Amino acid sequence: MSALLDAFSGLLWTYLAIPMLLLSGLYLTYVCRGVQLRMIPEMFRVILERNHGDKEAISSFKAFTISAASRVGTGNIAGVATAIAVGGPGAVFWMWMVALVGGATSFVESTLGQLYKSDKQYRYHGGPAYYIQRALGWRWLAVVFAVMISITYGLVFNSVQANSIVDAMQTSFGGEGGSRELAWGVGVALTVLTGVIIFGGVQTISKVSVTVVPAMALMYLGIGLLVILLNIDQVPRVFSDIFSHAFGLREIAGGGIGAAIMMGVRRGLFSNEAGMGSVPNASATASVSHPVKQGLVQTLGVYFDTLVICTMTALIILVADPSHAYGDATQGASLTQWALAEQLGSWALHYLTFAILLFAFTSVIGNYYYGESNIQYMFDSKLLLNLFRVLVMAFVLIGSVVKVSVVWAMADVFMPLLALTNLIAILPLAAIAARLLSHYNAQRRKGVEPVFHRDEMPDLKNVECWDGSDHVTCAETYSESASKALKN
Repeated sequence: MSALLDAFSGLLWTYLAIPMLLLSGLYLTYVCRGVQLRMIPEMFRVILERNHGDKEAISSFKAFTISAASRVGTGNIAGVATAIAVGGPGAVFWMWMVALVGGATSFVESTLGQLYKSDKQYRYHGGPAYYIQRALGWRWLAVVFAVMISITYGLVFNSVQANSIVDAMQTSFGGEGGSRELAWGVGVALTVLTGVIIFGGVQTISKVSVTVVPAMALMYLGIGLLVILLNIDQVPRVFSDIFSHAFGLREIAGGGIGAAIMMGVRRGLFSNEAGMGSVPNASATASVSHPVKQGLVQTLGVYFDTLVICTMTALIILVADPSHAYGDATQGASLTQWALAEQLGSWALHYLTFAILLFAFTSVIGNYYYGESNIQYMFDSKLLLNLFRVLVMAFVLIGSVVKVSVVWAMADVFMPLLALTNLIAILPLAAIAARLLSHYNAQRRKGVEPVFHRDEMPDLKNVECWDGSDHVTCAETYSESASKALKN
């Protein structure tokens, strides 16, 4: 079963998803005039802005941490290691290129997520399902996307993350062959903790994320910097290897450059999720004065994930010269563990176990929220939402105690399908994001804080919020005619 799914997902990624993601990223870069590069200073300015609304609203930074909680997971440790093992050092360069191109895609999808967000039933929420239906009128495609992302992130990916936590704990404390009792104990603890957080709602999720994600990142970056300082003389050689293997004549002649590009692109897309349609669900939760602000913040999230966290993993591995592992597709977190142990001693294994625990658990939280947002989109039912929460807890427990090769294979199939569904929507809507960006920049040039009112672009239909009031509930201002139209 898993072999069949692996073959199918390989075809999807190689011949459809990767080319479309890269080409669409280049197109969106052109449409938005390189926003992901020329507005980096503005990204840092808006990420620290306080929420534009009451005290219970989610700020830009909290929305950023919710998305970072899902983005930054075990893939930043295991995924990068696998990319290097299969594609060589050159794969890192292509991961960087994917981040730079994908920044434009992330900007467009997150800006659209903000524009078409909702405040019906509860605090701000939205995502691709909302802008697919409201901007394009394709409810059937919106429902397809909502079902796929709820299953993929809320259930499948959370099983994988739970399994990663247990594997790391087994490596540190399970002894030879691992311990079944340890697996069940960790699984039950994870399930209970997950339930406490997800039943608390988006405010609880944001509070946990805004605390844990920065701590997680600083902890991992700290050990990475220690490794670099201890091997500072090796850093120039590492960067030379990355660039030479990305373009080297030897790799071109041997076909190795193809593996470097494919692994770098694929792992980069898996890691930063640009274009996958997941991050707009988090960006829609923020209360900001202009939709473009969350587009900028989430673009910065792509860079944080790939250019910072993934690069740190790559440096940790490459300063240890992992040439013995090249060509071994089974290498993952163990390669990173080996590299740390080579540099710092056996205690680093336990340190990395704790890092994986934080990385994976915050991913569980972020992944759940993506499912919650889409369950709310499909069903106006507290009972069904609670049932989904119970299912999430069940899959966390299942993922903790069973092998998940088939689950990983299913995830590999769902991810490109999610991306393709989302790209079908954002490509025709890119002009809207470009208009909003021009509107934003015009106000910045005047020296005023950008504010958007939907009346300034009356041709944009079915925009529920953005009536110009900080505190008016969007559902109260959403016209009855638009509500009826969306149900048809």
